[in-house]
Amino acid sequence: MIGIIDYEAGNIASVRNALSRLSVDFTVTNDIKKLEQCDGYIFPGVGHAYSAMRSLEEHHLIEWMKNVQKPLLGICLDMQLLFEESEEGSSKGIGVIPGKLKKFDSDLGKVPHMGWNTFTDIKEHNLLRGIGKEDYFYYVHSYYAPVNEFTLATCDYINRFASVVARDNFLGAQFHPEKSGEIGERLLSNFLTIVTDWSPVTV
Repeated sequence: MIGIIDYEAGNIASVRNALSRLSVDFTVTNDIKKLEQCDGYIFPGVGHAYSAMRSLEEHHLIEWMKNVQKPLLGICLDMQLLFEESEEGSSKGIGVIPGKLKKFDSDLGKVPHMGWNTFTDIKEHNLLRGIGKEDYFYYVHSYYAPVNEFTLATCDYINRFASVVARDNFLGAQFHPEKSGEIGERLLSNFLTIVTDWSPVTV
């Protein structure tokens, strides 16, 4: 069972439709007790970072998410919220991935970055199995994530930025896989395989 984290700031409908096409069982909820019964999570967000973090706080989800031990995929804004902070509203993030989001310079190109784009660099990872530099994904964003050791794939638009990230069980995609056709569904299928094969770390 996949839990779609509903915090009243997400792009729920398109993710629901994508999972339905993949014949995946899912629930949409912000109830932590119900989420804890799920095998993995999709964290779909659109909008403003500060407002999203405030909504997460109101639903008591921030500390819970920091301590999640199962695979979690953040999409678009919610990939960004996995980082420490953002220039957007001087917002703090959840902080499981280091770095600060910055805004694209509108003097150098049209902002937001909207439309189809490819990867410039890509690392091997189960999330990206069967996906290459020739594949196009759909982006809509005005802020970009820094490239660091947790970057799996980069994209170029005005700046080189992190397009796919992973740290332990926390995964993120800046683009919208649920709006990226067959190749987007491949990435979602890869995530579902990660969920199925996941073995929690024991101390």
